[in-house]
Amino acid sequence: MPGDRQRPASGGETDGAARRTPASQRFPNLRIGRTAEPVDPPPPAPSARFPDAPPTAGVPARGADADAVPPPGTPLPTDGIVETTARVGHRHDENRPAAPTRPIVTFAEPDTRALDTERPRLLGIRVRPRAAAAAACLVLGLGLIGGAVAGSWLTGDDADGGARGGFTIAGSLWHSVPVDQLFPPTVAGPGAGPGGSDRVWTRIAVAPDSGCADAFDPLLRKALTPVGCLRLLRATYTDATRSDVTTVGLLFTRADAPAMTALNSRFKREGLDRRTDLMPRPYAAKGTVAEGFGDAQRASWTISVRTDMPVVVYAVSGFPDGRTVTEPQPADAAMATGATTAPAQAGLGNEAVGLADRIEGDLRTTITAATEKPS
Repeated sequence: MPGDRQRPASGGETDGAARRTPASQRFPNLRIGRTAEPVDPPPPAPSARFPDAPPTAGVPARGADADAVPPPGTPLPTDGIVETTARVGHRHDENRPAAPTRPIVTFAEPDTRALDTERPRLLGIRVRPRAAAAAACLVLGLGLIGGAVAGSWLTGDDADGGARGGFTIAGSLWHSVPVDQLFPPTVAGPGAGPGGSDRVWTRIAVAPDSGCADAFDPLLRKALTPVGCLRLLRATYTDATRSDVTTVGLLFTRADAPAMTALNSRFKREGLDRRTDLMPRPYAAKGTVAEGFGDAQRASWTISVRTDMPVVVYAVSGFPDGRTVTEPQPADAAMATGATTAPAQAGLGNEAVGLADRIEGDLRTTITAATEKPS
């Protein structure tokens, strides 16, 4: 009956009967007049899904018979065919060399330094952070030093400027400082006497400020000429026993620091402060215990040419009773151990040095106070 599927008579005729069956009978859904319904394609043969061998030669060239399917078992050509994937379930031959393995490649950690904060630049040049910090400290330090120097220059507080200022101020103190400050009425000298004994000197007269015409022996006045004589201040003191008198003087010069230094060097080099023909003269005030203190009564003296101020400090001591001294001695010689001269035994060298040192110390204190600036 049309449309009925023929049952094969025997197993041997199955393939031939199937080939002779019309397409309309094998695919009933494709009959004319019937709506086509989707039919799942038949599954591929096991050999097509899981091939057991690579394709073999015998594939016909593309052309008229290109679409012809070779019968089963026909080997396919292998020329120009390369197998690119492993076959599922295929067991490789143990004698076949293993395929080369691809090397494992690892990468180092990326360099992220460029992603960090931009390094500082100095004058357009990239520098390391430590170098930048050092450069900044150097610039800051130079700025501070420059500011300090500039400030000192403007205010006159630098070391050389301060010394020059003090030197200049000292030269003008003679007319601005009270006499009692330059020559105190009483001067204490602990340990200033012979053998470390204490001394106290009392002022008995102050000479009017004057020039140097009659204050020194002619040779001493000549030696002091290079520094000039701006003003001379003098005062005479006596000790507590009134057995000796001492005149102390402050000679304010016109010289600068180099000139005072040169004069100091000359006095030391030539021993001008030890020569008996270069002695300062005393101030013998009338109506006082020192009235008889003249040139012949000079027993010991000291002269100090200062280099830190334009001043020559000196002192000369003697006896107030008018006795004549035939062998005057410089103060350091009269104070030497074992000295037996009259000035040495009377301690007149100690009187001259002790009083001069303290008057000079008071003058330094006055200069320091005058040069200090109020804070």
